[in-house]
Amino acid sequence: MTQDEVREGVSLTNLDQPLFDGAGATKRDLLDYLDAVSDRMIPELSQRPLSVIRVLRGQAPFMQKNVPKYTPEWVTTVQTWAESSKRQVSYALCNDRRTLLWFANQRAVEYHPTLFRIDEPDSPTHLVLDIDPPEGTAFQLAVRAAGLVQQALADSGLAGAVKTSGAKGVHVFVPISGATTEEVAAATRALAVRAERLDPTVATTAFVRDDRAGKVFLDSTRAGGATVAAAYSPRLRPGVPVSYPLAWDQLDRVSPADFTVHTAPGLLSGSNPWMTEMPPPQELSTELIEEGRLVPIARVQAMHEGKRRARARRDGASGEDGIQA
Repeated sequence: MTQDEVREGVSLTNLDQPLFDGAGATKRDLLDYLDAVSDRMIPELSQRPLSVIRVLRGQAPFMQKNVPKYTPEWVTTVQTWAESSKRQVSYALCNDRRTLLWFANQRAVEYHPTLFRIDEPDSPTHLVLDIDPPEGTAFQLAVRAAGLVQQALADSGLAGAVKTSGAKGVHVFVPISGATTEEVAAATRALAVRAERLDPTVATTAFVRDDRAGKVFLDSTRAGGATVAAAYSPRLRPGVPVSYPLAWDQLDRVSPADFTVHTAPGLLSGSNPWMTEMPPPQELSTELIEEGRLVPIARVQAMHEGKRRARARRDGASGEDGIQA
């Protein structure tokens, strides 16, 4: 079996090398999978600034936002301001099969697009809740929390589609129209709080991990410039699972490990469940947005709480020193 070949004008190399330790898959397996789902995956990536997680031989995995200097000129790129690093970043737009194959040949395993298209940066196309269970817990706990989110959406006059994250949790996507980034972020916080309120023994909105007490975290921070693993994206986990779309009533009958680069193409059988299960775009109510504006932003709240706890520890240490003196 030859190690190299050409597809769509892209030279593919070292195809029979292991993808990463514990992958149980080769670089060829990654390429074959992405090629098989390219017609489903590219619409989820097209016209969205893309971050990827690459894994090179002998190196730790890393997230790549800025495209490398050797990127072919036919890869469409866009300059975008990155608030976190305070600089212009040249993101790729994965708009076609050729670009997807090139990324795969670069050993890009995970694909994380923005929630906005480049022509409308202040108009997210989806509201996302990332349902994140504690490490080592059964997937069924995430499924229970997903049911709370589904109920909170229904109570708010909304509907969403669900997929495995490809890791240990679940992503809920709600297609949105006519809302700004700030409005979607506020509505996401409100929905997370509403879902938590339905059963606080299962779900929590506590951003600080130590405060979650073994509950499922309803992450409402996937807004603004944040990214989320795309539907059908492989994940850098043993066995190379993929983020797989499901009907809501399928959730309690599956495990994330059921869907991998090896198994997913056969399960799809020509279908596109992400498109089938996705409701049409919906408008957010003023009531939901205003409620969310009263909910503290989780990352900011956690930062202030961390500083408060650090001060308390310092003050406690100073007091002890005084007593000992």
